[in-house]
Amino acid sequence: MKKVEAIIKPFKLEEVKDALGEIGIEGMTITEVKGFGRQKGHTEIYRGSEYTVDFLPKIKIELVLPDNRLDGAVAAIVKAARTGKIGDGKVFVSTIEEAVRIRTDERGEHAV
Repeated sequence: MKKVEAIIKPFKLEEVKDALGEIGIEGMTITEVKGFGRQKGHTEIYRGSEYTVDFLPKIKIELVLPDNRLDGAVAAIVKAARTGKIGDGKVFVSTIEEAVRIRTDERGEHAV
């Protein structure tokens, strides 16, 4: 099993959710996060004073999938989240050792 963590721009969430739904992936966890990468935030003017916004709002999507669904999920996320501009985000993939469904005690891929 693999865990996919994707950091995307907030306005791309619905497109990514729909793209994953089209390939049969329905379960995911969404978190509102803040951060920055190469874009390093930006400068804004508020009431005549200039200040730097270091941490930009992002959305973190987490999925746990069987290995055979990984490539399709990553491709769907990348395609749906891409704007071609700096700050589009990242996708991270890691290995999951075990999963347990609390309600039924199912384990492994059956729990996902």
